[in-house]
Amino acid sequence: MAGKAVYAALLAVQQNLKAPKGQYNSFGKYKYRSCEDILQAARPLCNENGLVLTVSDEIISMGARFYVKATSKVTDIATGESVENVAYAREDDTKKGMDAAQITGACSSYARKYSLCGLFAIDDNKDVDTEEFQGKKQSQPPVNANNGQDTMRQNALKALKEKAAALKIENSEVTALIGAYYNKMSTKEMTTNEICDLTNNLKKYIEEAMGVPLGTTA
Repeated sequence: MAGKAVYAALLAVQQNLKAPKGQYNSFGKYKYRSCEDILQAARPLCNENGLVLTVSDEIISMGARFYVKATSKVTDIATGESVENVAYAREDDTKKGMDAAQITGACSSYARKYSLCGLFAIDDNKDVDTEEFQGKKQSQPPVNANNGQDTMRQNALKALKEKAAALKIENSEVTALIGAYYNKMSTKEMTTNEICDLTNNLKKYIEEAMGVPLGTTA
């Protein structure tokens, strides 16, 4: 078990880390942060607090599917003790416009990003009840027969949030599952049917990612 020193240094990094969303999705018209954005923000703080930051990944097999298992780790240069966090992303069999190497590379980026999010306590998902969301919702026209699909989507998002809360799954973990099982950055990129599918399979997916049933330890 790691000692207090490495956790104290990691806490200092977490408290001071600001990883701006330096990327822009022109199709969805929203900003997001990449693995590189997090690394760029984290490296100087790790240096200041005597931590070496490393990120690695490996290909593993779960059932009939292949996953990229990414591990982000900080090591205290004084004591040699370390803290790490693991995240998974599932490879698609095929993806339009990408060859096999590109698919693996994109999957690696997803997994590395979410392992870093977990290590540095970065919540990469917006709650549907945040002030930002409520402000946007209030500026939208009332729901009518022509935008009933919006109501269905919000109901699906609400059901997902309630299911995650019941299972005590963090937002960052839900976002990691979205990357792993749907190869998307967040619920913003998902269809309503995909959100419903994630809600229905949330417990199974998180257990597959952890490798153990919820409520137990490896």
